[in-house]
Amino acid sequence: MQKILLSIILSLCCSLAWTQTKSIDSTAIAVKPKKNIDFNVMPYISYNRNLEFMFGAIPMMMYKINPADTISPKTLSGVSAIYTTNKSYFLALFNKFYFKEDSWRATFFFMTGNHNSQFYMDDIDAPDFYDYGTKTTILNFSVQRKIIKSLYGGIGYAYAHYDTTYEDDVQPASKTHTNGLQAIVLYDTRDAVYYPTKGEKIRMRWLTYPEWFGNDVNANKILSEYNKYIPMRSGTDVLAARFSGKFGLGAIAFEQQVTIGGEDIRGYSEGKYRGDGLMAIQSEYRYNFSKKMGVVGFAGLATIYGSDTPDFNWKMYPGAGVGYRYKAFKTVKFNVGLDAAVGKDDWGIYFRIGEAF
Repeated sequence: MQKILLSIILSLCCSLAWTQTKSIDSTAIAVKPKKNIDFNVMPYISYNRNLEFMFGAIPMMMYKINPADTISPKTLSGVSAIYTTNKSYFLALFNKFYFKEDSWRATFFFMTGNHNSQFYMDDIDAPDFYDYGTKTTILNFSVQRKIIKSLYGGIGYAYAHYDTTYEDDVQPASKTHTNGLQAIVLYDTRDAVYYPTKGEKIRMRWLTYPEWFGNDVNANKILSEYNKYIPMRSGTDVLAARFSGKFGLGAIAFEQQVTIGGEDIRGYSEGKYRGDGLMAIQSEYRYNFSKKMGVVGFAGLATIYGSDTPDFNWKMYPGAGVGYRYKAFKTVKFNVGLDAAVGKDDWGIYFRIGEAF
């Protein structure tokens, strides 16, 4: 009897020990949950003929608003703090939200700073560039809802306050604030929002600044863009093309005018060609020689209308250049980089957060 009892006790002990070992081993090989937030801090170094050298830092993070949502692209949130050697400074918050299985999209942007720049005047005794300084605060947000597949509609609000003074009092100092409402239509068939390799993006925005909404005068803007992406080299590279149109209607304030440059046409940084509206076309080849790095080559043409210098209106302004790209995040194809471009009697160097378009 004692031998039988001892055998039972030993069997129970062995069984318990085996169960414990099995549990520990199972825990040891369990897959750790993936991190929802991908964080990075990018240094900002750039130069142009207007702001001169620019230094700063841009902390950014990508994340899923709902980790269980496998359809929505990752949301992007970031902060940028930049100082320039012409004594300008900017602090900005930027967000692109994607949620509810990409049936909703939203943006939020806030910027404040002191922008020291220049503009060209030829209707005075000494035609030349003249400096101006603008203390600026801008707030912009919008929300879009998917209507049918690839088609979104939305609304937005834009606030801006400008306090501008001019060198040698060539124009009287001014304080301007605007409150704008916008209607948005977006058609998007891109395979990725941060680095598309195929598809199209068509966006139309109508911005209105009515007097009843706290504006001094009535004004309207129509902003349009058409981007096309074509895969090359079996999908390794991309050929991208873009048309952009910015049309100012009514009494457009000086600070609301557009200048040739930026994402519409690179190679112009002096701020010389300014007007109420702009149209531009450009193309870019994106060559990826590794998983993390690539180079681009681009060229385009732009024109303006509504300039205070009539000779600038409806002329062709070419721009062309090259750039370097580096993948900023591990889990999403999102590039940062540096572009160098030349234009008509001008040139510029541009630090890129994401692609030019």
